[in-house]
Amino acid sequence: MLKKQTVWLLTMLSLMIVLSVYYITTDPDDYAFEQFGEDNPDSETAAPGSDVNKEEADGADGADDADVENISQTHQDELFTMLRMKIQDERSMKKDRLKGIVTSGTATVDEKNEAMNAMDDIDEMSTKESILEQSIIAQADYQDVFVRSEDNKVQVHVLSQDLTREEVVNIMQMVRDEFGDITVKVNHETTES
Repeated sequence: MLKKQTVWLLTMLSLMIVLSVYYITTDPDDYAFEQFGEDNPDSETAAPGSDVNKEEADGADGADDADVENISQTHQDELFTMLRMKIQDERSMKKDRLKGIVTSGTATVDEKNEAMNAMDDIDEMSTKESILEQSIIAQADYQDVFVRSEDNKVQVHVLSQDLTREEVVNIMQMVRDEFGDITVKVNHETTES
């Protein structure tokens, strides 16, 4: 038992260090989000100071535009990777707790069955998310897509230069085809060309 706690602690500490370094080195104006909500698909909101301030800051630093784009792109790619790692860690910890119930000598048969079903649900959800990510990327050749399902809600983050209302509707339909009648939120993160 001590070994699992040590591994968990080291995993969390390393994740915390990686996130700390990332947030310290990342300029908050690097990201611009457009959110298309289910309630009002026409509404668009961008992060404050996302485009205008970023261009002014780039010019003030005297940095080459290509260098800024490469750095910005690296941060965007790392963001989705870090989000995937975080979710994978959370789900692994849940599965470890459930495995503990299954292997427990004091748990009832019903508790063990519930734990097995919950582990199957986690695996199924992860598989659906992965399939959706690949399907959405293949549909419109987006740079990257991150899908997260939680509490009867699916969030889709799309990394691309632009995202039209029609594309958002298509993505929402693909999610509903995979997950059923569920609340879907599509977030667009822009890339520089």
